[in-house]
Formats: sequence, structure tokens, C-alpha cells
Amino acid sequence: MTPTKSTPPSAAATLEIEGMNCASCVAHVEQAAIAVPGVQGCNVNLARGLAQVRFDPDRTNPTAIAAAITSSGYSAAPTESGADAAGAERRRAERQQLDERAWFKRAVIGILLWLPLEATHWTLRLLSHQHAIPAQQTAIGWLAFLLSTLSIVYVGSRFYLSAWQALRLRTSNMDTLISLGASVAYGYSLGYFLAGWAGAVAPPTIHQLYFMEASGILALISLGHWLEARARHAAGSAIAELLNLTPAVALRLGDDNQPREIPTSRLVVGDRVLVRPGDRIPVDGTVIDGRSSVDESMITGEPLPVTRGPGDAVMGGTINQDGRLILRVTKTGSETALEQIVKLVETAQSSKPPVQRLADRVAAVFVPAVLAIAILTGLGWTAWGAAQGWGITKTLGVVANDVCSVLIIACPCALGLAVPTALMVGTGRGAKNGILIRDIDALQNAETIGIVVLDKTGTVTQGKPAVTQVQPFDGIGEEDLLELAAAAEQYSEHPLARAVVARARDRGIQFPDPASFTNEPGLGVVAEIDRDTVLVGSLALLQRHGGTDPGELSASPGSSSVYVARKTPQSAVRPLGMISISDQIKTDSAAAITALHQLGLRTILLTGDSRAAAEAVAAAVGIDDVQAEVKPGDKAEAIKRLQSISVWQSGVAMVGDGINDAPALAQADLGIALGSGSDIAKEVGDIILMSGSLAGVATAILLSRLTMRKVRQNLFLAFIFNAIAIPFAAFGLVNPLIAAGAMALSDVTVIGNALQLRRAKIG
Repeated sequence: MTPTKSTPPSAAATLEIEGMNCASCVAHVEQAAIAVPGVQGCNVNLARGLAQVRFDPDRTNPTAIAAAITSSGYSAAPTESGADAAGAERRRAERQQLDERAWFKRAVIGILLWLPLEATHWTLRLLSHQHAIPAQQTAIGWLAFLLSTLSIVYVGSRFYLSAWQALRLRTSNMDTLISLGASVAYGYSLGYFLAGWAGAVAPPTIHQLYFMEASGILALISLGHWLEARARHAAGSAIAELLNLTPAVALRLGDDNQPREIPTSRLVVGDRVLVRPGDRIPVDGTVIDGRSSVDESMITGEPLPVTRGPGDAVMGGTINQDGRLILRVTKTGSETALEQIVKLVETAQSSKPPVQRLADRVAAVFVPAVLAIAILTGLGWTAWGAAQGWGITKTLGVVANDVCSVLIIACPCALGLAVPTALMVGTGRGAKNGILIRDIDALQNAETIGIVVLDKTGTVTQGKPAVTQVQPFDGIGEEDLLELAAAAEQYSEHPLARAVVARARDRGIQFPDPASFTNEPGLGVVAEIDRDTVLVGSLALLQRHGGTDPGELSASPGSSSVYVARKTPQSAVRPLGMISISDQIKTDSAAAITALHQLGLRTILLTGDSRAAAEAVAAAVGIDDVQAEVKPGDKAEAIKRLQSISVWQSGVAMVGDGINDAPALAQADLGIALGSGSDIAKEVGDIILMSGSLAGVATAILLSRLTMRKVRQNLFLAFIFNAIAIPFAAFGLVNPLIAAGAMALSDVTVIGNALQLRRAKIG
């Protein structure tokens, strides 16, 4: 016997990372995590400061992974989950605000130290035609030295500390480039100034020194970091807003039926909770008393409130509008629909689409490459200066200027923010509209979609079929026909079977239990009742067992036909009648199909129902094509056939209920599951529509297209900026101050471009 390989167990955890500031940092953190034995994968989100790790729980744990990352020079710790996730998110937001304030303080002090030098420089430049005012003959040179030194010590301390930590670990990051750039400018100026003061060289003028540039670089980059921190907070606000939907306290009913206010985190399954009009529902539960309109728009994206009464499920975070409700708690902490949504959004934001692989490969070698370019720039200008007969002072000045410009302008911060900021805003915008993107590859795959395949029952229609006509045959009465059909169908989970049983019960018909029951997928059921074999299902079921087509029976267009037949030990299969069942079309299905057509998509209805019923539904809503009478197990094959038709040259999306259509959703290039609330974790789609409305399909595809467009725009902006800026800086066409301003502007531009998604019209 050939031994089989067992798949190692896998667990996931989220780590909070501090100290990252560029794409190179992301690469270092991922490398440090993957180097831990047992870690199966790691995705780091620079904009959120989070890492999603997959690991073998038998070999390692989140604490050990965090320790390995910390030893690589960054601060890492597992995030809190469960009932305190909202509190953890608030604490994370507070730390981000503190960081933002720290950068603001450094930027303000840096600007106050730099502006006097800038003002002095330009004043003297206007008043001194030949730049003949020696710096050491006035207090200006010493003032420049003092202000620049204060800037290096205070404003630059954070950059230097980060660069030193990277150096100790024999690596480099963005702060390495900034620290070297500022040091080159300051070090050259200090040496030249002191040499002139000592009489070793001709006294330099203020214009020949780079004290101003050293201070300005640190001030402008600190200002850029502050603007970047503000923009990051805006880009990542979706999760915080979702978690803030959960109220901090709830009214729990005691044994004496008196409400008592307790922290929501202390609620347990089975507790009874009072929700007053206007209050937010604290946790997932089932209504046991009362009736009210509930606003679920913050979860599902649906603007209209829904009525909830006894037996109905409600979700934590939604708003009870106008009635008193008493709930029985069914889910708490990380099991609630809201927390599952947050987890899905966090996972999506920390994942990486295929388009980012190029950026990751570039980022891994970016800083060393820039350092090499800076060295070559220095050597090149040194050789050129010698060839042109420049003096040592002029040569060193040019080298300092251009090397500093290269180091500063090439900082890869924009490259690291290009993809995650767009994904954060896009997935956050989707979550607010009830669109959950589980698989980040779906964003990229959505661009290739040309065909949208739709399940019928529960997708285009309400999913609650009802009996519309009972046609007895061969002398049997309606109630007798319903009794036999319900007796056979009562253990079937098929929607048509439930409709038959519901009609029998509504009429008060009593029906016996079958002695045996067999489900024939896609055809119907066969049961033994009173020693007779009863068949209930499609015409194909009757024909398989030797029956014939009772031609006198016909269903109305759009209805499904359920045939009822009986076979006795002494006779062949004898048709007894037909039950017509129809499923109402959702009110927004026609508009949803129109929206898909406006996006240039072809629509196909894929169903196991009869062709007549399927074509009636397709005609009513405007679906282009129909594939009917397809068994559940064959739907994935139908998707595969569509994918193989090369004439389309496009991907295939499948839209279904997420359970019965699981194989087809998995086979499709893009699986879109219509789900709701607490069942969200069970869905298998790449994209989940919380509202269960078909209208969200076009919105989800449009959002995916817009998000990927922003990703590509950001990558283009980041790449083209460095591709153009580095040569300009190397050839002396960019001043270090302009380089610092341009670098900071590139970061803000990339984030600002992503933030436009927050205002994009998607539905």
C-alpha cells in the first residue's frame, strides 16, 4: 500500500506590527516570520500595520512568531480577538493617533528650525550679488550650524534610531536612505564650515553650505509622514466604524425579568436581552418577544428596514427602530456576524493580489539598489570633477548635493503603500455596502469576467416556492393527492418538497410516515407508503421507473411541475396527478440584470428546474440565455464548459446561495455567494453579498474593477516617480529639498488616489 501524505494542520493569527515605514520593511517582516519553523505563510499590510500568518499549531504559535519578528527589529504582538476585538481596535486607533501627533510635533519643530535658514538663505541671495558674505565672519554660519544640529538631534532621531536598528540586523530600510541623505548634507557642511573657520580652505558662504538642506529634508519628510498617517487613518477607518457599531453595554433580563445594564462582553449564549426602541442590538440573537422594524443597512447595505418578530434572527450592531424587543442570545464575541465580517475584511486587507508580486520583488532589492546608485553617483561626479579641473571643495559639494538627492527622492514608501491602501479603501467601502471580499484574488479576477451565471432559486427568485395548482388525475381527489405527496416529501430538504408539505399542513391534512425514503438527486423522491411505492418528482423520475407522460397535465408558464405516481406490487407506475409550484421573482432582479448588461456582461440562468419554468423567469428579468434541468452535481461541469469556450475570452462568475451551489462557486473564476448574517462563515464564495439581493452583483463587480484600477494607478505612480526622479537626481537636476518634498508628495498622492474610492459611485 502506498502511504498517503497528510496535510499539516493549519491555523491563522493576526499580529500587530510597529516600526514599518516602507516596502522594504514589509519584506523584512515577512522574511522573519517565514523563517520560523512551522510558519506556512505571511502577508503584511503596511498601511494597517498588521500581519496575517498561517502556521502549524503543533510546531509554533503566534507568540513565538511575534518574538521572531521583534528580534528582526520591529515590534510585534498578537492582536486581541473575541469579545474585546472592538476594544483592541480602539486601542490600536489610539496608538495610531499618538503616532500621528508625534509626527506632527516633529514636523512643526522641524519647520521652525528650517524656516529661519531658508529665509536667511534667500535674503542674502537677494542682497549679495556675488555671494561674498563669508559665513564664519557673521553669526549666520554659527546659527545655521546650531539650528541644523538641533534638527538632526531631535527631528532626525527617529530616522537614525530606525536606521541603526536595521544596520545592527545587517539590513536596510527607508530610514537608512533618509538618515544617509541628511548625514551627507550635514556632514559635508560641518566639515567645510569648520575647515573654513580654521583657515584650511577659503571661507564658505551660506549658499555653499547644506545645513539648510539637512534641516529641510527632515522637516519635509516628517510633514509627509504626518500627512501619510492622517491618510492611513482615513483609509483604514472602515473596520473601526464596523466595530464601533457594537454597543458597550446591554440590558440583560434576570430571573425576575428586571433589566440590568452589563458590559456587552459579559453576555453569554442563552441570556435574555431587552432592546429598547432606538437602541443598537448588542449581539446576535433570536427574537422571543416583541415586534419592530430593524435597520440593518450598516451590515447588509440595504437601505430599507426589515420587520423582525418572534422566531426571527437579528444581528448585533443593527438598530431597533420603533418597537420593544426581547432577544435570546445565540452568538457572542467572535462568533457574531459583525465580528466575522470584520475578520473577513481584515483578512482581505492583509492579503495580496497577484499584481503586487512585482512590487514585492522590486521592494526586496530596492534600498540596496538605491544605495548602489548613490555610490555610483558620487564616484561619477568625483571623476567628472577631476576631469573638469574642479577643486576638492566644489567636487565634494556637487557630490554631497546629488548623492543626498538620490538617497532622499528614491525612498520606496509610495511603493509599499500603493497596493494596500487601495485594497483597504476598496474592501472597506464594500463592507459598508454589504459586500464582503473574502478572497483578494477576486478583485483581480473580476476584471476578466465576461459571463455571469446565475442560480435561479433563492438568487433570481425569492427561494420560497409555493403551490399554485393541484391537478389530480385518474379519479383521485386533491386532498388525497396532497396527502400522498406530502407523506413522501416530508423528509426532503428540497424547496419544492417543503412547499408541498407546507400546503398539506395549511389544509390540515394528516399524512403518515413512509416506511422507506430514497432521495434521487435532481429527480425527486421515492417512498414506501402502505406497501405501495410513491414517486414524487420530475417526469424523468417517473420514466426512470417505467412510467409514461400523462399528456393531459400541463403547468402554467414559470411554474415547476411535481408529478405524483404510485406503483403497487401488482401494477406498473400509474400517474396520479401533478402539483404546480412557482417561486416569486425578487422585486429587484430585473434591475440587477439590467445593471449587469450595462457593465457589458452576458447573463446565463443555470438551474435544475424545468426548461419552461427557467425560460419564463429568464424572460421576465431579461437574462440572455438558459441552461435548465441541470443536476446540482453537474453545475460545476457546466461552469467548466463555459470556461473552455475560447470565443468568450473572458472569465465566468457564478452567483448562487453559497451552499447548494458550492461546487459551481468554487469552479468559477469568481464565486459570488448571496448570504446573510450568522451564516457568513459557511459561505464559499470569493465575494459575499450580505443583503442576499442580486442587485449587489453588479455593485461588487464594479467595485472590484474600480479598486484594481486604483491599484494599478498607484503602482504606476510609484514606479514612474522613481524611474524619472532617480536619474534626475543623479544628474544634479534636483535639489535635496525638492527631493524631500517630492518624496513626501508621492506618498500622499498614492494614498489620496486610493481615497477617491470612498466617493466613487458604485450603486
